[in-house]
Amino acid sequence: MDDIVKQALAKWPNVPHCYGWLGLDARGNWYMRDDRTQAEGAFPAAKGSMLRHEKLIDFIQRNYDHDEEGQWFFQNGPQRVYVELEAAPFVWRIADGAGFAATAHTGQAAGAISACLLDEQGRLFLAAPLGLGLVHTQDVGLAANAVEQGLWTPEPVHAADLPQRFGHVLSPSARRLVVLSKE
Repeated sequence: MDDIVKQALAKWPNVPHCYGWLGLDARGNWYMRDDRTQAEGAFPAAKGSMLRHEKLIDFIQRNYDHDEEGQWFFQNGPQRVYVELEAAPFVWRIADGAGFAATAHTGQAAGAISACLLDEQGRLFLAAPLGLGLVHTQDVGLAANAVEQGLWTPEPVHAADLPQRFGHVLSPSARRLVVLSKE
């Protein structure tokens, strides 16, 4: 986390959290979701505007984390901006070459792959010390090479089971509405 973010948290510790305004799609793209977009429906059906400003994207990615409930957020100064996830907390890019190292959309190394999962839609997920991620569509061929070489063995899985199995929340805003309705 950036030092300036840590300083802002110390200075303003009680800023309300933000829900529904930021989304991460299955290709590792960030989307800003204004009120109009949110009124059109849930992410990813209503995506919003794709962020293209490299410094803003870098800032988001450096300050991307999760809370104890598995909700992923971007710490924007003193405010947590919870992220709507299309598929998983990370999107993996696979290196072409020995080892097929996976790197997250944030630029972080995944670490050793502990599970390879194939869902009912044919999407390939990899579990690693960094977390669960979806293999980027452009890198599925490289992942297939890793499978053919016996480095990864796909296990069938239902996509709906992944959040509970790996402890992440796809839609913090939907979860928040459920929690508020019970209060």
